[in-house]
Amino acid sequence: MKRLLFWAFAFVAMAACAPKEAAPVKKDMCVQMYSARSILNNGNYAELLKTIAQMGYTAVETASYDDGLIYGDTPEVFKEKVEAAGMKPLSAHVSRSLTREEMDKGDFTAALEWWDKCIDTHVKAGMKYLVTPWIGLQQSLQDLQVYCDYLNEVGRRCKAAGLQYGYHNHAYEFEKVEGKVMFDYMLENTDPELVFFQMDVYWAVIGKASPVDYFHRYPGRFRMLHIKDEWEVGQSGMVGFDAIFKNAEKAGLQDFVVEIERYKHDDILVSFRESADYLLQAPFVAPSYSK
Repeated sequence: MKRLLFWAFAFVAMAACAPKEAAPVKKDMCVQMYSARSILNNGNYAELLKTIAQMGYTAVETASYDDGLIYGDTPEVFKEKVEAAGMKPLSAHVSRSLTREEMDKGDFTAALEWWDKCIDTHVKAGMKYLVTPWIGLQQSLQDLQVYCDYLNEVGRRCKAAGLQYGYHNHAYEFEKVEGKVMFDYMLENTDPELVFFQMDVYWAVIGKASPVDYFHRYPGRFRMLHIKDEWEVGQSGMVGFDAIFKNAEKAGLQDFVVEIERYKHDDILVSFRESADYLLQAPFVAPSYSK
């Protein structure tokens, strides 16, 4: 009996001294659902959300809006599915381009009616941000100014509804329009109180621009970032993610979104996991940037 008690106490002591398994790293990390476009079907994404939530993603950014529906669902149903997976709806890429007639007249009436319904839909979905992902390379500063005025008006309506409104770049915004870099002109001619910029850091690099340089030239304008690479995040060596995240405060960063546009793997969920693991393990990525 004494020997049995001895070994019982010894086992408890050894268990207490044994190194504990490290708790899983948790970081606020949104994912752009466009990344899963090849396997994403309208109304059939609940299991996908659960799978990517288990990888460490905490929120979603959508790329599907059609006349009041998000991925074929009402905003309320979409919100329920996201939250049931343990994630939250955070942001949406939505766009309503201006026609040539609207541009020439400077009349945004029909476009803003479209936006009013879009804004209402995404408020019901529980979103924090709406982001326009594309306006195309403008041919004159006059046309570009019309678009800046338009973005300001959309931002005003979003703000009134409790949403934050932003613009997402590709590479062409770093080209010049009548001698002025388009991206710079947009930053300087939109109201910081109404329009933020969701810098896609990969496209900025492709456009031969330095994200960190822009953070310092236009501090506080980059409330969101698209964290993207040539393939899975962190694997190309093309994008200086460490410098980007170390300058997050200067950028004004509150949330970042992972987007995987191209894959090295046949199973794209492997690419999701590799990108998540890179960011979760990176010492330069903070647990949260929300204020």
